[in-house]
Amino acid sequence: MKLLTEKSSLKCLHMGVVRNQASQHWVTIEQQAVLVENDPEGRDIDHCPNRGPEGIKPCGKTLKVHVGYSAFITIGNHAVCLDDLWGLTDGTPPGLVKFTVVDPEQTFVDGSA
Repeated sequence: MKLLTEKSSLKCLHMGVVRNQASQHWVTIEQQAVLVENDPEGRDIDHCPNRGPEGIKPCGKTLKVHVGYSAFITIGNHAVCLDDLWGLTDGTPPGLVKFTVVDPEQTFVDGSA
């Protein structure tokens, strides 16, 4: 599995774009900071097209990650993020809309789950 960086492409089920932000900047791949535990959580999602009648809410934020933190590789006591990462968004229907990795955007560094 590939490690994720702030350049990695994460999107909601509707293809809205997650705005990555790294909390650490001392470990990089191709001059992009590696994402670590909690970095993908609480991030803004841009351009989610899930709109419709009243009660339909587009994805605006990522929620807790369910899968995708390494059990073995850490940076500053935080697990690195791997390309099998997924979690839920705040979009409708609640508790069902996932965000996932579309492309890790790097091919150099592999990690273990």
